[in-house]
Amino acid sequence: MSLGKEGIAQRIAKEVKDGYYVNLGIGIPTLVANYVRDDIEVEFQSENGILGMGPFPFEGEEDPDLINAGKQTITALPGASFFDSAMSFGMIRGKHVHLTILGAMEVAENGDIANWKIPGKMVKGMGGAMDLVASAENIIVAMMHTNKAGQSKLLKRCSLPLTGVGCVTKIVTNLAVIEVTQDGFKLMERAPGVSVAEIEQATEGKLIVEGDIPEMKL
Repeated sequence: MSLGKEGIAQRIAKEVKDGYYVNLGIGIPTLVANYVRDDIEVEFQSENGILGMGPFPFEGEEDPDLINAGKQTITALPGASFFDSAMSFGMIRGKHVHLTILGAMEVAENGDIANWKIPGKMVKGMGGAMDLVASAENIIVAMMHTNKAGQSKLLKRCSLPLTGVGCVTKIVTNLAVIEVTQDGFKLMERAPGVSVAEIEQATEGKLIVEGDIPEMKL
C-alpha cells in the first residue's frame, strides 16, 4: 500500500520543528500545514507575501483575497503579517527560512531538482522556486515516486531543466522517506505495506539500503 498526497504531507509534517519558519511550495507541500502538531509554534511563509498561513479554510469560509503562491485560498493565523514580494524574497534570500518544502518532477541522486519546466509545454513560470533552492539549507521534496507512466522520478541525472543543483536534503514520496547523501539516495523509511524491493524497482538512481528499513509512522 502506497501513500496518497495527504499521507506524504502528514509524514513531512513530522519534520517541522517548534519555532521554524517554513516555506510551502505549490501542490502537495501546501497540505503540510494541515498536519503540524498543535503543541508547537510554526510560521508558514508564502512568497507572494504572507507569514503566518494556517490550514486551508472550510468550504463556505474562503476569503478570495487571501491566497497562497499557488492561488489557493488559505487562512491566516492570529498575528499573521502581509508584505510585498520584495520583502518576501528578502526573507528567502537572507536565509531566514528554516525549512523549504517543494514539489518536484525529478530529483537526481546528487540532490539536483527539476520542478518548474517541461520543454514544449505551457508553464506558469518558475515562481519563487529558484530563489528558494539557492538560499535554503534544508529542502524537503514532496512527490510521487514515479510518474503517470510508471517511470521513476528519482534519477541518476535529471532530464528536465534544473531548478537547483545539489540542494535537496530529503525526499518523501508515496513509497519512502529518502535522504540525499554524497553517495546517493539513502532509504530511511518505507510506506506501510511497501517492500524494499518495490522501492528499489521504482528508483532509477543509486539507492543505499542498510539494515532493516522501518515503516513510516504517520
